[in-house]
Amino acid sequence: MDYLLTEQQTMIRDLAKKIADEKIKPVAAHYDETEEFAWPIMKILADSDLFGIYIPEQFGGLGGGVMDMCLVTEELSRACAGIALGYAGTGLGAFPILLYGSDDQKKKFLPDIARGRRLAAFCITEAGAGSDAGSIKTTARKEGDRYLLNGTKQWITNAGEAEVYTVIALTDKTRGARGASAFIVEKGAGGMDFGKKEKKLGIRASATREVIFTDCEVPAANLISKEGMGFIIAMKTLDSARPGVGAQAVGIAQGALDHAVEYARTRVQFDQPISNFQGIQHLLADMGTQVEAARALVYATARMIDSGAKSVAKESAMSKLFASDVAMKVAVDVVQIFGGYGYMRDYPVEKYLRDAKITQIYEGTNQIQRNIIAANMIKEALKR
Repeated sequence: MDYLLTEQQTMIRDLAKKIADEKIKPVAAHYDETEEFAWPIMKILADSDLFGIYIPEQFGGLGGGVMDMCLVTEELSRACAGIALGYAGTGLGAFPILLYGSDDQKKKFLPDIARGRRLAAFCITEAGAGSDAGSIKTTARKEGDRYLLNGTKQWITNAGEAEVYTVIALTDKTRGARGASAFIVEKGAGGMDFGKKEKKLGIRASATREVIFTDCEVPAANLISKEGMGFIIAMKTLDSARPGVGAQAVGIAQGALDHAVEYARTRVQFDQPISNFQGIQHLLADMGTQVEAARALVYATARMIDSGAKSVAKESAMSKLFASDVAMKVAVDVVQIFGGYGYMRDYPVEKYLRDAKITQIYEGTNQIQRNIIAANMIKEALKR
């Protein structure tokens, strides 16, 4: 299907697809099994300039946007969502700087991110502040020309591997979420440490750890925007990044579906390929339709963000919600088509099922997405 991609976007997509097919697919099972972080793949992505596609040219990037990042994330996730997350998680960590950073901060941090020399991570979630992001406890106390951060962030993608961390912390505990601020913390800062690497159901090639701050010294120059802007920065960051999760989900669904179509063509039962059976055909047709619908919604939302639309929270939540639900449903149905083989780790489709589940959970559970969508629909109705 033609999605009206520009010439540059078509080249970006095709390059990402080539890397996914030739470099990621052959090693996806290995990294899933060993749970290693795929640094060799990150280097290939860096050498291919894919880390810089959504970063402005004046800061070392190619000047694209969310749409471009979604195209890459989708193609990489078609081969391995865990490996793709090293790329997509860096985008999430970079967005606060892109959206609200000063020129000095952008000049300092974005060129290395654009070249893939430094990965990034976004730190908001805590043990008691998941869906309730406004209940964070990590604090930042100003002392002279520095801030001292104290607290623990949980389930942070790219933690320990990334060099640049955007962190949401309270500078005024009396104001709740309005007292939150955003900081850039560099790996190696005094008082910064990491917890154990989590063992996960899926996306196992991705690094997930706690980030621990104990009187962690952060230069005052690393405060993003101004004090009290942290929660706004976090929400705007997630609005821009959620289509990326949608793209990851579309990639997972497409990868699983590709395997199902090929298997249905070659698996023989009752002396004929199972693709001849109407029950299988209907499953394939429904999955193909759902994947295309999810892709169209993700792309439309990404283009909306890139156009500079002021309010994208509803559409961003819709794209993440719909695409991740599609990924989960498609992955379950693909395993069903494979039958007993689909349940075995010798075949790739059980991995797609394990990887799909997280897309319904992180960057805001799908229940939270429904809250966001409904709240915005009601607000819009009141303005009519």
